[in-house]
Parts: sequence; structure tokens; C-alpha cells
Amino acid sequence: MRTPLIAGNWKMHKTIAQSERFISGLLPLLYAADGVEVGICVPFTNLQAMVDSTRGSRVEVYAQNMHEAPEGAFTGEISAAMLSEIDVHGVVLGHSERREYFNETDAALAEKLLAARNAGLAAILCVGETEQQRADGQTEAVLAHQLDRDLALIDAEALAALVIAYEPIWAIGTGAVATADQAQAACAFVRSRVAAIDAAAAESVRVLYGGSVKTDNAAELLSLPDVDGALVGGASLEPESFAAIVGAAAT
Repeated sequence: MRTPLIAGNWKMHKTIAQSERFISGLLPLLYAADGVEVGICVPFTNLQAMVDSTRGSRVEVYAQNMHEAPEGAFTGEISAAMLSEIDVHGVVLGHSERREYFNETDAALAEKLLAARNAGLAAILCVGETEQQRADGQTEAVLAHQLDRDLALIDAEALAALVIAYEPIWAIGTGAVATADQAQAACAFVRSRVAAIDAAAAESVRVLYGGSVKTDNAAELLSLPDVDGALVGGASLEPESFAAIVGAAAT
């Protein structure tokens, strides 16, 4: 059995003071949420505060990006070793906003996944198609292209430990959400693509759904056989709504 993961991606939201208020409100709401892992993906400036405030709790702290190089002349970037040093649990890689707005390439993501693995960081790799690509029947081709290139440098052990978030770009922040059939088909395809690399890893890898996940649709999405959790955007910004989604995944 794969343990569900509910990860909240704050994007560019919350100061340290706001994040402290959030976590103090969230932790009491999670005491009964058994059988589920919980993560918050926070801005760089909040990482140390959230690592300190969640220590000893079930909440794991993720960065939203990192550079693939161990060090160098990369102004404004953060390395895997810098995240590891402050006890960050993991990192989100390849979010569609990073791909679209900051020209993140699959070649760079392959290097980032390897760097995260070598630094002992958990990784959540994001993949997904645009509305036009889905309309053109290209969803599986897009996912295959991304996965084949992004996973090219990691071994089977790292692959089995990976989390892959399927996020249809047309559903991110739009209020639209994939139907249960669409979400299951895409997540099953992601798993099948991993199986083509290593069958055992495909049974262990967790595939999340992301894209306008809310309290009123979480239970249906999380009940799908190939959906092992959710990467939550706007609904993760308030403790009550985020805790309710965690509760929907709990045993």
C-alpha cells in the first residue's frame, strides 16, 4: 500500500509571520489524520521558520525549487546542499509555472532530480499538459515526453521513492478540475510510463493529482486507484480547508 501524500503549494504567498500563524492553526487540526503524509511547499524565506515550527510534527517542509549545480555563479539560486543543511525534507521540481515563466527545461529537471537524490532530499516532480494539448489529443504524448527526459538520470531506487504530481495546466488556479475519469487515466498513464522503466518502482512511486483540488472534490479524486494524494494550491493557504483535504485522504 502506498501512503497518501497531501502537499500544499503556497507559491508566492505568506510572510514568515503569516506562515507561523498558519502552522499554529493547522497542527491541532491534524491530530486525528492517520495514514497520510502532509507537506507544505513554502517560499525560501519561510523554510527555516517552518522547519523549526513543524519539528516533531507530521508536517514535512518542501522548497518550491532549487538549482541543479552544487554551487557556482548563479545569482538568486539555491542549491540542494543549502536546503539539506536546514533540514528541509524535500523540493518541488518542474511545476508548470516554473516551466512556463522561467523556462525550466527537461534537461535541467533531470539534473535537479539527480542532485536532490544525492543530497537526500525527497522530490515531487510535476508534469502536465495545456488545454490545447489535451484538445489535440496530445496528453499522453506530452506526459511521455516530460517523464522520459526528466527521469533519465536517476536509478530505480530513486525512482521508487519519487513522487510525481500530475497537474493539468488548464486546471491550475482556474477553478476547472479534471473529471475523475480524466484524472485516473492520466495518473495511470504516468504509472505505466514509470513501469516501462522499472516495474517494481511503478508499484512504489506515488502519483498525486493537482489542479483546483478543494474540499468538495478531494474525496472523489483521492479515491481513484492510481491517485496517491494531492498537490494542493489555493485551498492549502487556509488551515481549515487544507486540513479537510488531509482528512479526506486519512484512513
